[in-house]
Amino acid sequence: MTKDPWAAIDGHSPKRLTELFAENSERLATMSLALGGMYFDWSKTHLDERLVAAFEALAEAQGFAAKREALFTGAVVNASEGRAATHVAERGSGSAEHNDLAAAGHLRMRALVDAIEAEAFGDVTGVLHIGIGGSALGPDLVIDALGHDGTRYDVRVLSNIDGQAFEDAVSGLDPATTLVAVVSKTFTTTETLTNLNAALAWLEDHGVGDAFGRVIAITAAPEAAIEYGIDSTRILPFGETVGGRYSLWSTVGFSVALALGWPAFEELLEGAAEIDRHFRFSEGRANAPLMAAFADLTATQVLGCATRAVFAYDERLRLLPSYLQQLEMESNGKSVGAEGAPVGRKTAPVTWGGVGTDAQHAVFQLLHQGTGVVPVEFVAVIEQEDGQDDTHHRQLLLNAFAQGAALMTGRESDDGAKAYPGNRPSSAILLDRLDPRTLGALLAFYEHRTFANAVLLGINPFDQFGVELGKQMARAIDDPATRERFDPSTRALIERAGL
Repeated sequence: MTKDPWAAIDGHSPKRLTELFAENSERLATMSLALGGMYFDWSKTHLDERLVAAFEALAEAQGFAAKREALFTGAVVNASEGRAATHVAERGSGSAEHNDLAAAGHLRMRALVDAIEAEAFGDVTGVLHIGIGGSALGPDLVIDALGHDGTRYDVRVLSNIDGQAFEDAVSGLDPATTLVAVVSKTFTTTETLTNLNAALAWLEDHGVGDAFGRVIAITAAPEAAIEYGIDSTRILPFGETVGGRYSLWSTVGFSVALALGWPAFEELLEGAAEIDRHFRFSEGRANAPLMAAFADLTATQVLGCATRAVFAYDERLRLLPSYLQQLEMESNGKSVGAEGAPVGRKTAPVTWGGVGTDAQHAVFQLLHQGTGVVPVEFVAVIEQEDGQDDTHHRQLLLNAFAQGAALMTGRESDDGAKAYPGNRPSSAILLDRLDPRTLGALLAFYEHRTFANAVLLGINPFDQFGVELGKQMARAIDDPATRERFDPSTRALIERAGL
């Protein structure tokens, strides 16, 4: 009879965090790791030596090494759609064939960036980047994080179909000197094409004679973009096997290269490639994404946590929690395993978060004294780059470190309202500095962590069928012929809204 690899994990009784430190003077050394300009600390989680061994055994039972190799060699890892997942090839870390295809896409993208810089499109001052989900979140995060000292072009990222979002995005842009970069994998996404139509109308209404001539399409379906009316010379293709939430590294990063310059984009790729090499060739606890997955599963499977909070103690990383929400929940928010059978256990927790120290005065009350346990991840940067007195940065970092200590130790009191139970887990990621290379490394770490979690749970992180049902129903609900099939509550809302 085959032993259940989950048995040792499910049967584990975790000790208090303070007890784990008291029992093992080497705990910090064994539960931390430095890599790629980053320092990871899992010592304040309930992960211990027995659990690490149990998770390593689980990884072996789940065929982790073979599945990891399949990811890097371009084999089929997205079983439900019969595809490879080739985002690592965009960093030169995939199979030779996929690396070559990615390099060709980058060359085409760079040629277009060079043409814009050489004023082949005339004077360009702004870029309206239109996409949704991974087509927007990655570029928005990178440009916002690395462009605080100014970017070469004023890039606005538009995703929401709300008309107010469109007006906010184009406010202050000069239509005569603005390019539109539209990103859609299939070139059929309703929200993206609706916003593209609005952008074309905006250009035409402001006297731009050839509005289509201002549009650059980034897509895995170039024929659809041509049919839409965009010239093939202004289409940047990327592979069908590059998932949207993993696509920043492909031609989807066009606006990043424009805003920050090609050298910065290359450094972003190289930082990610460094983590690719680490993830592919490091084993067990020496593998940072895999160790992070062990800590994640300790929270969900051993402690029963339903959510995970990420707090960036750096204003430049304020969009990181939003980026991770899609990466983690769209990838691993599944109830069915890769083979189609129910998983039978908790999968991805709800990812949420914010920016420190703002969050301390908003949600940390619940984290310290609420009835549920929420694992917290603190992300901070050592090097200060703003022009303010160093008191700001010093207090920022001290607050981050103090919160982790307080969550762990708590404080006893005879007054229940002033008692803190402690024993609340947290992890920390400390970056040496925030530059393109380190940010690329950080985002690749999160990608591989997500993949590691999926393999250990036996699920497919590369499909997202749950996204489709709402879209299909939105189309059906707009058709009077099918609207009557909906429930009375939904029909009443439509009627009350005058739709």
